[in-house]
Amino acid sequence: MKNAVFDSYAILAYLFDEQGAPVVVDYLGKALEDKKKIFISSVNWAEVGYQCIRRRGIPEWKSIQARLLEFPIEIVETEHSQTELAAEFKAANKMSLADAFAAALAVQKKAELLTGDPEFKAVESKLKKIIWL
Repeated sequence: MKNAVFDSYAILAYLFDEQGAPVVVDYLGKALEDKKKIFISSVNWAEVGYQCIRRRGIPEWKSIQARLLEFPIEIVETEHSQTELAAEFKAANKMSLADAFAAALAVQKKAELLTGDPEFKAVESKLKKIIWL
C-alpha cells in the first residue's frame, strides 16, 4: 500500500469537478478499500476551507467538510520538524507556504503527492513521486 499526500489542489479538483478529479476519485476509492492511506496537512486543509468558503459560503463548507471527512483522510497537524522542512522548501523555492507544507508532509510520510500545481516542479526531485493532475 502506497501512502498519498493530497495538496489542496487535489481536493479542490475533486470538489469542483476540475481537471484531475477522476484521479482523485480513484485514490479516494482505494483509500476506502484500505489500499491507500491519504494525508493532508492541516495548513492545506485550511486552504481547502477558505477556497470553499469564498466560492460557496460557510454553510456549504460545513456540508462539504462533513462529506470529505467520510473518507479516510488523515488531517495531519503541523509539528516542529515538518515546520522546519516547510520553511526550508519555502526559502529555497518559489512556492506558497501551504505548498511547502504539503511537500514537507510528503517527505515525512514517504508518500506520493497529488497535485496539479506547477509550483511543485521546483521540489519534484526531493519528493518520492508527484502524481500530476
